[in-house]
Amino acid sequence: MGSDHYFTATPASAENLRNIRVTLAGRDLEVTTAGGVFSPDRLDAGTAVLFANMPPLPPSGDFLDLGCGWGPISLTMALSAPHATIWAVDVNERALDLTRRNAKALGLTNVNAVLPDDVPDDVVFRTIRSNPPIRVGKNELHGMLERWIPRLDERSDAWLVVQRNLGADSLQRWIDATFDPGYSVFRAATGKGYRVLKVRRHGTPPTEPVVLPS
Repeated sequence: MGSDHYFTATPASAENLRNIRVTLAGRDLEVTTAGGVFSPDRLDAGTAVLFANMPPLPPSGDFLDLGCGWGPISLTMALSAPHATIWAVDVNERALDLTRRNAKALGLTNVNAVLPDDVPDDVVFRTIRSNPPIRVGKNELHGMLERWIPRLDERSDAWLVVQRNLGADSLQRWIDATFDPGYSVFRAATGKGYRVLKVRRHGTPPTEPVVLPS
């Protein structure tokens, strides 16, 4: 990939389109990936851990996939909740093109693959599901979360998967310290070196904190 990163806006590396087989939402599917995006040869381990540990989706509403890559989380949400609107957000134009291509090939009309600034300001999210781009750097990552977590609807959750040795525990502490008491964060699951963090936006009046089994 040369000097490109999966968070490069316009990768200069060869596209090198390829088709891979993956299982999404319980279905065996063929999708298109390419060089210059995150995990182009397989469903990455972190996203697999997220899928194994997140609850069923709400039946409808606006959902956010932050850092969509070639689209595994967005496609899974679109397949699982056909009455929802999926916002697949990335800064990588090639990733957005792949997500659009894959959604079209699967006959999914409820996926909007867009740049961050193209999400309408009045959209609030019933859920956020994300394998966020940790390697973009701490300051950039924190800025992303400060932008998007406050757009959770009341009594709604974000589910983030983060590799333990890339700072999952410190990110959990930062979220806990950064967002006001209307939010809470828990480690919902651990597996294969990853943490799944659940961030809840409470309602008015506030919901009770979720106590997870030990």
